[in-house]
Formats: sequence, structure tokens, C-alpha cells
Amino acid sequence: MLRRWGAFVATRPRSVLAGASGVLLVAGLFGFGVMGSLSHGGYADPHSESAQELVIEREVFGNRSADVIAIYSSDELLVADQAFESAVAKVVRQLPADLVSSVVSYQDVPDSAGMVSRDGRAAQVVISLSGADQDEFIEHYQELAPLLEADGLRTDLAGTYAVYTDVDEITAEDLTRAELLSLPLVVLLALMIFGTAVSALLPAVVGGAATVGALAMVRLVAGFTEVSVFAVNVISLLGIGLAVDYALFVVSRFREELATAAAECASGAVEIAVRRTVATAGRTVLVSGLTIASAMSSLLIFPQAYLRSLGYGGIAAVLVAMAATLTILPAILRILGARVDRGRIWTRRTPNAEGRWWAALARGVMGRPVTILLVVAAGLLVIAAPFAGARFGSVDHRVLPEDAPAHRAARMLDRFGDEMSTANIVLRDATADQADRYLVALTTAPRVDTAEIVAHAADVHLLRVTWSGGSQSEQSQDVVRGLRTVAPDQGHAFVGGMTADTVDLVDSIGDTLPWMGLMVAAAMLVVLFLAFGSLVLPLKAIAMNLLSVTASFGVVAWIFSDGHLSGVLDFTPQGFIDATNPVLMLAVLFGLSMDYEVFSCPGSARNGTALATTKQPSPSASSAPDASSPAPLCCWRSSSAHSPPAAWSS
Repeated sequence: MLRRWGAFVATRPRSVLAGASGVLLVAGLFGFGVMGSLSHGGYADPHSESAQELVIEREVFGNRSADVIAIYSSDELLVADQAFESAVAKVVRQLPADLVSSVVSYQDVPDSAGMVSRDGRAAQVVISLSGADQDEFIEHYQELAPLLEADGLRTDLAGTYAVYTDVDEITAEDLTRAELLSLPLVVLLALMIFGTAVSALLPAVVGGAATVGALAMVRLVAGFTEVSVFAVNVISLLGIGLAVDYALFVVSRFREELATAAAECASGAVEIAVRRTVATAGRTVLVSGLTIASAMSSLLIFPQAYLRSLGYGGIAAVLVAMAATLTILPAILRILGARVDRGRIWTRRTPNAEGRWWAALARGVMGRPVTILLVVAAGLLVIAAPFAGARFGSVDHRVLPEDAPAHRAARMLDRFGDEMSTANIVLRDATADQADRYLVALTTAPRVDTAEIVAHAADVHLLRVTWSGGSQSEQSQDVVRGLRTVAPDQGHAFVGGMTADTVDLVDSIGDTLPWMGLMVAAAMLVVLFLAFGSLVLPLKAIAMNLLSVTASFGVVAWIFSDGHLSGVLDFTPQGFIDATNPVLMLAVLFGLSMDYEVFSCPGSARNGTALATTKQPSPSASSAPDASSPAPLCCWRSSSAHSPPAAWSS
């Protein structure tokens, strides 16, 4: 298949390039509005207990969550001063009813318990947003935020949607900055590798095409299912990275094949080089792309739309990068020919000089394979050790930089007392007396400070439980698990809230992760077996990659969970790892590790460098060229400028 495709591109490069340019133009126009089609939520398993609690709570009582905590403060005024009270009351009075479900001000609470700071200069207003889903809540928060500013007072906004908004904004800014920096760096890196300006531009061209095409694919998928905005991040990560990786490989192969073909033939060297490049390096790129796409597809089995979205973005990025490398790049190389080396900046060293150090390293490793294997494996296991004690949580203000508005606001809550966490519990199909007995039982659960019934309607009751500690801490997660062991006399209880969301996320990922691992391993076995016809190579690759990926987990746990190097890297330690990070790391790292297995496997070399240097005698009337003999191409090329013999096409 790739031989026939290589022949087509080599003979009709302008047609291929024109067709690809048209597709990219349409894709660019379609994908330009992708952000408007993407979701800001998708973190929860819709079948989890916390998700069910939230659905029932909103259906029966409306939204009662503390979505926004507006903190008003002043260095000159006290909360009790008339000017302070008037400014806050004016804001509360003017809040739009279509954006707000309920409002609880410090002025509405007897003795302002817990809602006035200990120094008397700050106060809280707690707001529940209206809306049907997380996207609406975020939209309503963004509309509401400017309206919460109070005259003469400092206003800080804390809460879930303040954090989500800052995360989205900072991520978008970082993504734009990364894209503006990445392509120039790619060109600079390629310039260092190739030494010529024209060659250095080709990886950036393929990377840009991969990004444009992948964004269009994600928008198309978003028309049928929920896709998170973070799918775009994966496109930038994998799309540009793999496109550059593949382009460097293909351009290097083309230059080698061009030199070989030029030495063999008086004419037609460029066309022959393109054919050979697509048939050899193109095969490696095809297997590599399918391998990584298989790894990313394992994310599709998770119930969280957020994780599935990362899978959609990754698959789109890989497939488009692979397609661009096999279409646009060989067409450009066919048109450029020897001009690919135009704009020489510096002269590369000879391959022997370049490979001398690596050859010495390889000989040293092969001289003591068992010793090297044991030492490296032991080192990786030591690096992986911190992951054994890793703690897991979810997104809160600590993922943001310290100067982010939501982070600063969350730190201001310390002025009101120790950090508190809450759980909302819906008790359904129970009488008032049964709800009271259930309430008493909840107060006896470990670490619970208070429990109260905040609303009831017929046989449905809404209870709220509070305790000391951060919502993402391991102790708070244990509190939620303890609450779920308390069974009511009658009816069904659903425990929800921020900590319950985290507990359900961690449990859901823990239940699904083994199936993901089996899926990835099976896909790798099948793809690599079909590519190289060996069972030992895939098994060896899986074992090596498990070791290296686990070591990567250990590094992440040591830095971000344990807090090492936080001063150097300028971040606030969370004391835990976001539970979704290991999942994404497993898919991406396993895929990329397998990618380099493909590049380093003997089968890849056999169809690559060895093929480029093999010389066969010219075929006789009874022989036909095959995939492993480039020399006959010169023979038929001299008599047919456009089409190879029938045996080649077969």
C-alpha cells in the first residue's frame, strides 16, 4: 500500500499538495470556532453517588451548593460600620435572579457565625448559582463576577467556579504562549540538526498542519458528544511533538535516499528517493501513529467526559500528524528535491563522526547486558518508590499560582477560622422522625463537627455535615467514606459535595485503570506483532515501558505530592496528585515509549537504513523488482518517467 502511495506522490506531488491544502483550508475554517463547542466540565462520573446526590438535590430543592464565596474586606472600615454594610447590601440587592439560585449574606446569619473574620474587617456572602449543568454555572459565574464588586471595598471571589475559571484562563494563556514559542524552537532545533534553512522549516509546516487538522476533528466529535476544552491541550502536546518527530525522521531518510539514488542513477533520483522514503520511513511512521493512537484510545473507556476528551484530542492529533507526514511532507520533498538543502547555515559532521559516541555506548551496553539491565532496573525502581505512598485528590485552588485571584481568595478564608469542609446528603423515602434519627447517627461518625437538616420536601430531606480540614485531604476523604457507612433506618442516602466528588473520582479511576492497562497492553501486542512478526519484541517493550512509566510516576509524586523542588519550580505543593494525571501520563508515556520501540526495533531498521543501502543487480526478463531492492528502480526509471512496472505496484 505504501509503495503504491509513494509512487503516486512521487509522480503527482502538486496534485497531492493542492488536495491537502484544500482540506487544511476547510479544516482551518471549521476548526477555528472549536472553543465554542467544547465543555468546561466533565470531571464527574455521572453514575457515581455524588453525581446522583447533586441531581436529586437540584431537582427537589434547587441548587444549594456554595458555588461562590464573595469576600468583602477593608483596611479602614469594620464590618459593623454603616458604610461597609451599605456597600455589601447594595450588591446583594442588585443580584440578577436569573443568575442566582440563593444568597446567604453575613447579615442574614445570627451573630454572623463563621462569616465575619476574626479581626472584624472582612465578611462573606455565599451564593448558589442557577443553571442546569456545569457549563451554565461557569457562564453564570463569569456574568456575575463583575456585578459582585462593592464600592469602597476589596472584593475577592472564592469557590469551585472561581477556580475553574482561573484554570481555564491560565491554561489558555499558557497554551498560546507555548504555541508561540514551540514552532520557533522547532525551527531552531531542526536547523541545528539539518544545518539548512529549508529543511528546518519542514517540521514546523507539518506541525502546523497537524494542529489545524486535529482541531477540526475535535470540533466534529464535539457535535456528537461532550468534549472538554482540555482536548486542545493534548493536541498541542502530541500534534506538534509527533509531527516534528516524524518530519525529522522522514526528512533525514529522504536526504539519505536522495544521496543513494543520485549515486545509482543519472536521472530520476528525486522521484526514487521519495518512493523509497515513503515505503521505508513511511511504514515506520504508520506503525508508530497506530501504536500511539491505540494507547490514547484506552482513555475512551473512562466514564468521565474529561478523560475521554483527552483521548479524542490525542487520537485526532496522532492521526492527523501521521497523515500530514505521509502526504504533505513527501509531496513537498518531491517538489524541492535537492533544494531541500538550500540555505545552508553550517556543515554537518559525517555520520561516522556523529555516531562514534553512540556506537561506543552501544558496544559498552552489549558487552555487559545483564549487569546494565540490573543496574538500570534497580535505579528506575528506586526512582519509582515515592509513587507507592502517593495520595490522590482533585482540582482545588492549590493547582493555581499563588497570585491567581481564586488562590488569593481561598487564602483569605483563613481569616475566618480553620479550613472547614462540608458534605451535602440527600435522604430519600424517609419520614421526619427517621431523618432525625439518621441525623443523630451522622453526628457520631468520626471527625464530624456538626450535622443539620437544612431543607425537606415531603419524604426527601437535605442534610449538611461539616468537619475541620481541607476538602482534598486524605482525612476528609476518610470522613466521607465514614459517612457512607452510616445507614438510615429507612430510605436511601446519597452523600455528595466536593470531597465526595473526589472520593468517587479516585474510586472510579481505580476501578477502571486495570482495564485500561489491559487494553493498552493488548493493543501494543497486536500492533507490534503485526508490524514485526515477533511476540518477544512486544513483550519486552511492554515490560520496559512499565518500568520507565512507573519511574515517571515516582518523579511526579516526589515533586508535586511530597513538595520537593517547589521553591525551584515555583509552585505550591498540594500534598496530593490530581487523580487524573497518572491516567493521562500512562496513555501518553506508554504510547510515546512504544513509538520509540517502533523506531528502534530490528524490523524498523530492516525496512529503513538497511533497505536504503542494499544494492541488487538489475533484473532480468524473468525477475521483477521487490520491496527490498531499490536498484531496479533506476533501471525502469530510464524507460518510464511516470509509472513503475506492474510488479512494483503489486
